[in-house]
Amino acid sequence: MLVTGPTLAGDAVATLEAHGLKTFYCGAYASAPDIARRASDLQIEGLIVRQGQVDESVIAASPHLRVIAKHGTGVDNIDLDAAARRGIPVLRALGANARSVAEHTIALALALLKDLGRLDRAVKGGEWPKAGYVGRDLAGARLGLIGFGAIGREVATLARALGMTVSVFDPYAAKLPPDVVRETDLDAMLATADIVSLHCPLTTETRHLINAERLGRMQPGAFLVNTARGDIVDEAALIEALRNGTIAGAGLDSFAAEPPAKDNPLWSFPNIIVTPHTGGAAKSAMRAMAETAARHIVHVLAGSEPDRQSVANPAFLTAASADR
Repeated sequence: MLVTGPTLAGDAVATLEAHGLKTFYCGAYASAPDIARRASDLQIEGLIVRQGQVDESVIAASPHLRVIAKHGTGVDNIDLDAAARRGIPVLRALGANARSVAEHTIALALALLKDLGRLDRAVKGGEWPKAGYVGRDLAGARLGLIGFGAIGREVATLARALGMTVSVFDPYAAKLPPDVVRETDLDAMLATADIVSLHCPLTTETRHLINAERLGRMQPGAFLVNTARGDIVDEAALIEALRNGTIAGAGLDSFAAEPPAKDNPLWSFPNIIVTPHTGGAAKSAMRAMAETAARHIVHVLAGSEPDRQSVANPAFLTAASADR
């Protein structure tokens, strides 16, 4: 059993060991060749993916590999088709980190709305901008959510408790709470939101969903928050939007390349707040993601059918149905 990361919550390790599985680790953000080499040396049966890219070379490294579990929900760093071709399910820890990411989203939104970064720097720099400062209200602020899965729902709950109005663009969301407005036109939502927050998966459809044109549709006083996946945003377009004052600022927990370059042009802007993809890293979320991933591994290796709702590679389900 290999984890693509340096640690795994103790209860999850105990679950694996109770079923005869010994846990091994890779370094944080290990390269695909390094992960593949480790998987080959160990001849692994299960893989828990935290960081790094799991490409076809990793998936093919051990002929004994039977299941891949994601320590979280985003699977853009896993070659889903390569896994399906080998009859390997990729399973997500659905909802395990939803509350943690939602809290992080709201924290970034509040920091932006309340100018915390700018005011912090001013006071530490010897200024006292109290006399001329006029802040923004949370109550009545318009929050636009792109995506309304488990995380988006938690964000909406927290935002409504703070008095914000919430609208959602998600063509796949079947039903919304009565106090949340459905938007069928993304551009219309962008034009009216004070904060636009991303909660959709990274797919071919959503890659660079937020591009120069869509940033241009946002209000000059609006903020962008991304606690989803970096490539949903065209970073070059965001840099230009910040440089030109097209939007008021951004709160980013994910980036196109992770870790990002030390000389990333985004760092030059005072109106952004960034964190190192730690939205889901609260203690409870880390434990829940690890335990869910471990249960997925144990379940499949024991010969049971994988949880269909958690399967991230539909081609696996199609192939499995055809084999019956």
